[in-house]
Amino acid sequence: MNLHSLKNKIGSRKTRKRLGRGTGSGLGKTSGRGHKGQYARSGHKHKPGFEGGQMRLIRRIPKRGFKNISRREFLAVNISSLNMFEAGTVVTPELFQDKGLANGVFDGIKILGVGTLSKKLTVKAHAFSASAKAKIEAAGGICEVI
Repeated sequence: MNLHSLKNKIGSRKTRKRLGRGTGSGLGKTSGRGHKGQYARSGHKHKPGFEGGQMRLIRRIPKRGFKNISRREFLAVNISSLNMFEAGTVVTPELFQDKGLANGVFDGIKILGVGTLSKKLTVKAHAFSASAKAKIEAAGGICEVI
C-alpha cells in the first residue's frame, strides 16, 4: 500500500448541493424550496419538534410517573465473579475497574449473591444484598460498606 493508491470509503465523501445553478441541475430556480409559503422565505427557521401546527409528538404521547433526579444507579457485580481475586485480597471499586468488572457510568457498586464464593476476601462496596453478605461471611470474608 502506498500513499498514491489510498482511496476513500464509498459514501464517506459527499458533494454538497449546489443550489440555484440553472434548471438543468435539478436545484435551480426555487433551489429545492418549492413555491411560496413560509418555508420558501429567507429567515425562516425550523423549530425542533415543530410539525406544521399539528400537535407535536412529544405532547401526543402519554406520560406517566416521574423521573427521580436524585436516583443512584448501582452497578451489579455477582459473587461468582469475585473468585478471580486471590484469597485474602481487599477488593475495592478501583480493583473492580482494573479487572474489567466495572465499566461505564454508575454511582456505586452493589454485590449480588448469584453464584458461590470459595475464598476469604475483604470486599469494600457501596451496597450488598442480604444473600451476598451471608455468602461472603460464610466463606470467612468481611463486608465493608463504603
